[in-house]
Amino acid sequence: MNDTYKVLKSDIELFAAALSQVRVYVVQPLGDDLIDIIDYGGVVEKITPESVKINGSYFMRNQFEFRVDVKKDSAGL
Repeated sequence: MNDTYKVLKSDIELFAAALSQVRVYVVQPLGDDLIDIIDYGGVVEKITPESVKINGSYFMRNQFEFRVDVKKDSAGL
């Protein structure tokens, strides 16, 4: 099994994550495939057009990526 992730970009993806109560973590892209993990995550508490609230903190949607871990079966590749 390999761990990978999915970036949540649309309102529907964020709402689905909130409803399923999966752990979402917040990442700031730094360019050249470098990232800074800002928050190791929690459940999405609130979604607005400008921000997402996770673990009591608001994160601007245009500054951060919101990711969920996805398990991939390496035998199916």
